[in-house]
Amino acid sequence: MFSNLLVFFAIIVLSACDGDDEFANYTITDRPFPPHFTFGVATAAYQIEGAWDTDGKGEQVWDTFIHEKPDRVSDRTTGDVASDSYHRYKDDVRCMKEVGVDYYRFSIAWSRILPNGTVDNINTEGVNYYLNVFKELEANGIESMVTLYHWDIPTDLEKQGGWLNPKVVDWFTDYARLCYTLFGKYVKVWVTINEPKQICHSGYGTGGYAPGVVSPGVGEYVCARHVLLAHAKAWRVFDKEFRSALGSRNTIVIDSDWYEPATNKEEDVVAAEIKRQFVFGMYAHPVFKGDWPDQMIENVGEISRRQGFNQSRLPAFSEEEIALVNGTYDFLALNHYTTYMVTAVKGEEYPKVVSWDTDSKARSYQKDEWQTAAIGWFRIVPWGFGKLLRWLKKTYGDIEIVITENGVSDTTGTLRDQHRINYMKSYMSHLLDAMYDGGVRVTGYTAWSIIDNFEWTQGNNAKLGMYYVNMSDPLRPRIAKDSSKYYSHIISSRCLLDSCQ
Repeated sequence: MFSNLLVFFAIIVLSACDGDDEFANYTITDRPFPPHFTFGVATAAYQIEGAWDTDGKGEQVWDTFIHEKPDRVSDRTTGDVASDSYHRYKDDVRCMKEVGVDYYRFSIAWSRILPNGTVDNINTEGVNYYLNVFKELEANGIESMVTLYHWDIPTDLEKQGGWLNPKVVDWFTDYARLCYTLFGKYVKVWVTINEPKQICHSGYGTGGYAPGVVSPGVGEYVCARHVLLAHAKAWRVFDKEFRSALGSRNTIVIDSDWYEPATNKEEDVVAAEIKRQFVFGMYAHPVFKGDWPDQMIENVGEISRRQGFNQSRLPAFSEEEIALVNGTYDFLALNHYTTYMVTAVKGEEYPKVVSWDTDSKARSYQKDEWQTAAIGWFRIVPWGFGKLLRWLKKTYGDIEIVITENGVSDTTGTLRDQHRINYMKSYMSHLLDAMYDGGVRVTGYTAWSIIDNFEWTQGNNAKLGMYYVNMSDPLRPRIAKDSSKYYSHIISSRCLLDSCQ
């Protein structure tokens, strides 16, 4: 059973109350970002590059997923052209230069440099594209934070099982080693894999994201195990073969919403903590502590038995694998956007359904009164950001944290995007409170995104950029929004307000 000690810990450490009431009269802080704090912006290859079959690039799962069934995207658009950054990357760098960012987080398209996914077929034109991007960034004084995998496994590898095939661990490691070799001298920070929860839960659980495999509570756990092993092996290669020569750093990016207990009742407090472990801890615990969270092992094992499975649906790590994965980070990288309330699910309600969601024995929801962004699930809840950061310190210790994604959408791409300024101001204020009042060691913030892009199954409907891109204009000009000027002010003044104390 869930230990009394952990229940006590959760009750004492976390505020089991409605955060809206707690922050009803919240005032934006006038405390500054410290001198060492860095600021960046982020994108992903499929969302901005376009040129989906240009210059030898191979097909990847999002190409296949959308081409096979266009109505998987709400406006029936594709990433075939997107923001056309393949041809207009210099425009993107110009925008970053105008804002004054310290670094750019972007991803390499696996199939652009390895069309069939394996290192026996290197696409020189794809390699040269990225070398040109690196050189343009370097010429403008912008450092590179590179994501090796942002959801786009080559279709040729997916046909062999993708993240469900144990061979993917070596496929990914070979790809990572090649990137370290080709691009290492330009890269300040490496990210092996972005948001494994989205890859596995949405890609191999619900099937809502590419490659569209529906295997809830089974395939998504197999995927998770392979993703973690692939990350770990690629990180170990970097650590052993490249770190000393390159002097760069390496980690995995894990996304998490905040999960607030709906009431002060012990069962809701416990349910919220378990939900956090199923969402963040599922991928963080093996990396930062070793093995799956205890709550996951217990829940999935118990429910699997009650459902008639001969063994737990959560595949175990061997002792050797635990040692391989444990400690494979240089800092904790966090993507965060929103918050949920959590209530406990009664025992008799959950055994019939096989899924990661029901394995947590928790039901999450968002309040109707919370402001909604353009993306339907996305509610704007700034106070959850600060609570999540404090929880990370309590759970994983005094560890360095870099925010690798945070941002908000709209549907129009308006240049007068005061809502985005308000979002940045309020979320970053709670971040500063966590730093000053909670002692959380955050060293960087990465805004999503510098330009409007193709937003996965939302297509072009959701605009998240600080620069407007008219997707119907063949030239795809970048036009500054008010938020770009506000972010530039934050970076230059290190202050959210006109002046700081």
